[in-house]
Amino acid sequence: MSVLEVRDVWKSFGDNTVLKGVDLTLDEHDVVVLIGASGSGKSTLLRTINLIERIDDGQLLLSGDDISDPAVDMDKVRARIGVVFQQFNLFPHMRVIDNVTLAARKVHGENAATARERGAALLEQFGLGDKLSDYPDRLSGGQQQRVAIVRAILTNPELLLLDEITSALDPMLVGEVLDLVRGLKEQGSTILMATHEMAFARSVADRVVFMHGGRILEAGPPEQIFDAPQQPETREFLARVTHH
Repeated sequence: MSVLEVRDVWKSFGDNTVLKGVDLTLDEHDVVVLIGASGSGKSTLLRTINLIERIDDGQLLLSGDDISDPAVDMDKVRARIGVVFQQFNLFPHMRVIDNVTLAARKVHGENAATARERGAALLEQFGLGDKLSDYPDRLSGGQQQRVAIVRAILTNPELLLLDEITSALDPMLVGEVLDLVRGLKEQGSTILMATHEMAFARSVADRVVFMHGGRILEAGPPEQIFDAPQQPETREFLARVTHH
């Protein structure tokens, strides 16, 4: 069974149709990378999967459960999905360890001491072991983003959504965050991510999905998309972003 199935999904904001019949499937341990120009629908697609935006038509299945059903318990669904946005979205008044363990304690009802122990171990693993008691504003952007990723994976989500997680970072810090994602792939996480980092997409993705004007125009293994794109729009986009 697939972890995620997006079936003929449509989404409009007023007169602007942002998703036009999107179909996408992720199996367990898949890493699928969305590429495309700003406004092509990547972020909106991620937001509909996390139920921040409700779809107008189509169906979303999470491990076989229809999460696009209006009657679904949104909090329960979101508890099964880890999300990291381009803005770190950490609570400024909470220490790092409390930020990281919040969902585990409040949403999943985990014992505070257990959550803290697991959170501390993960932070240690990702080079943040000495930052447990710091407040977010004491950390660099790259460190804040790593904390946000630790928070997202602490609850062992079925699916991880990463939306342009390096776009707000200093170029020097991009690598450390992408290395972390590479590690998550090696640990078997199922990941759907939107990124502008083409070299990273090429090296980490199982499949690359090119979105254009709210549709998936082309999808395939990285070698095919980057070395032999079939669609003129894909070729044009890649020429623009990889041309220095």
